Amino acid sequence: MRPLRRHEDSPARVKNARRGLTVAGLAVACVAVLSGCGTAVERGFLPHGVTENAAKVQSLWNGAWIAALGVGVLVWGLTVWCVVRYRRKKDDVGLPEQMRYNVPIEILYTVVPVFMVAVLFAHTVKDESALMDVSKKPDVTINVVAKQWSWDFNYVNANTYEAGTHVHLTGKPGVEKTLPTLWLPVNKRVEFILTSRDVIHSFWVPQFLQKLDVLPGQVNRFQVVTTEKGMYQGKCAELCGAYHSEMLFRVKVTSEADYQQHLKSLKAQGNNGLLSNSLSREGIIGRDQQYLPPNDGSK
Repeated sequence: MRPLRRHEDSPARVKNARRGLTVAGLAVACVAVLSGCGTAVERGFLPHGVTENAAKVQSLWNGAWIAALGVGVLVWGLTVWCVVRYRRKKDDVGLPEQMRYNVPIEILYTVVPVFMVAVLFAHTVKDESALMDVSKKPDVTINVVAKQWSWDFNYVNANTYEAGTHVHLTGKPGVEKTLPTLWLPVNKRVEFILTSRDVIHSFWVPQFLQKLDVLPGQVNRFQVVTTEKGMYQGKCAELCGAYHSEMLFRVKVTSEADYQQHLKSLKAQGNNGLLSNSLSREGIIGRDQQYLPPNDGSK
């Protein structure tokens, strides 16, 4: 009799086993990732919003993506179905059967997309109007003056200012503390009056989920209601020259008491009045009170 030998798996069986383990591992990893970022999925992977407007932006964003995903699944499904259903068979000879046009289907795939675009446009206009509404009286008014490549902040109500200078990012610890910092009180309505001293910039705080261009010779404005204390990053979102990437600032949302204390410290430093926001590449040209009023000269 021949001695019994241990059964050796064939290469194909080993390959299938490895493939099964790989698929199982990927499935476990996906479940772990999705369970760990459930909140991020709910907000469409947008930054965590810290203003009242953030919820409106998040809702519009998620709605648009859900509609797009629905259209994508339908198109992908029909594509796969056509590939499988009408694939070439071995006994096929010559061209496949030619089909005439189908008027109902053509009307359907013309009317439905137009309807979807119209709905998306209507929701966008409605939400944009709400986001850009400045009819309410603000608790705090900030004149943000953009310049190559930094920011000045005029605290209009307190008649004081903070001037920023271009900070070169060296990568060393502590450099971020030298960036210009905009202070805001929490749970207050803030109106930003945006003006530029030279070229086109864009005022953007990612966690506000809202930004607006800063144009030379024009006043743009919008309002937010802050909801959470914290230190947030801000940046210019419009290519404005050689050091655009270093045109950064910080936003510190704090209590009303700390905010008022900061304004007092600015005045104690001699920052009385408001910096000019007139067009000039010479930087700060003096505290000549050339602040443009919110009505943009229309009244």
